[in-house]
Amino acid sequence: MGHVTTTVIVTGVVGGLAVGAGAWMVLLAVGARAASARGGVRRLVGSRNRLVRLGAAGGAGLAGWILTGWPVAVALFAVGVWWLPALLGPDRAHTARVARIEAVASWSEQVRDLMAGASGLQQAITATAPIAPAPIREPVGRLADDLRTGRDPHGALAAFAHAVDTPTADLVAAALSSAVGSHAADLGALLSRLAEATREQAGMLVRVAAGRARVRTAMRIIIAVTMALAAGLVVFNPVYLEPYDSAFGQLVLVLIGGLWALALVWLARLARSDLGPRVLDPHANEKGAVAS
Repeated sequence: MGHVTTTVIVTGVVGGLAVGAGAWMVLLAVGARAASARGGVRRLVGSRNRLVRLGAAGGAGLAGWILTGWPVAVALFAVGVWWLPALLGPDRAHTARVARIEAVASWSEQVRDLMAGASGLQQAITATAPIAPAPIREPVGRLADDLRTGRDPHGALAAFAHAVDTPTADLVAAALSSAVGSHAADLGALLSRLAEATREQAGMLVRVAAGRARVRTAMRIIIAVTMALAAGLVVFNPVYLEPYDSAFGQLVLVLIGGLWALALVWLARLARSDLGPRVLDPHANEKGAVAS
C-alpha cells in the first residue's frame, strides 16, 4: 500500500510539472508572437514572467488534484504558486523605489552643478541625459527630448515626475519648473536642500525595511512549517485527511484557505512602506500640473 501511495505521489508531481512546463511553452510562444508583432521588448519580458507563473500555477493545480482528489486543492495549489513567491521573495519593488529616490537626489545635484557653471536649465537637463543615474535615466532622457523638441517645460517636467513616481521627484520638478520663469535665483540652494532631504528619506526607508524584514521572515517560517506539515500528512498519514473528502470537508477547506489568504494579505500590508501622498497630481492637465 505504501509503495502504491508513493508511486501515485511521484506520478502526480511529475505529471503536474510536465503539464505546467507544456502550458508555459505554449503560452510563451503565443505571447512572444503577440509582443513581437507590437514591437514591445519590455512587454515581452513582462508577459514571459506572467506566463511562467501561469504555467507553474496550472501545473501545481493539476498536481494538487492528482495528490488529493479535492477540487478545492486545485485552487489552493494554483493560487499558492501564483502569489507566494511574490509575498515571500525579496521586496524588489521597495528596492527599486529606494534606488529611484536616491537617483533623484544625485540627478538634482548634477543639474545644480551644471547650472552653477553658467548653463541654462534646458542645457543642464540635456547634458545630464546620458549621465543620469540608471534608475531614472530613461525619464531624464525623455525630459531632455521633450525640451529639445519645444514642448512646454511645465508639461515636460510634470511628465517626468509622473514617470519617476516618487514625492521627491515631484518636489524637484516643481523647483525646476519655477526656474523656467524668473524665480531661479535660489535654485541651486533649493536643489541642494532637496537632495539632502531625498537622501534622508532613502535612508529612512532602508532602516524601515530592515525592521520590517522580520515580518517577512516570520511569514516564511509560518508558511514553510504549515506546508511541510500538510505535505507530511498527505504522504505519511492520508487517513487523517479523509474527512476533507466530503462536501462539508471541502467547505471547511475553503474557509481555511480564505483565512490564510486574509492573514497573508494583512502581513503583506504590514511589510509594505508608504512614501506618502504625491505633491503633483499625475492626472492633472500637463500645463498646470506643476505649480510654479
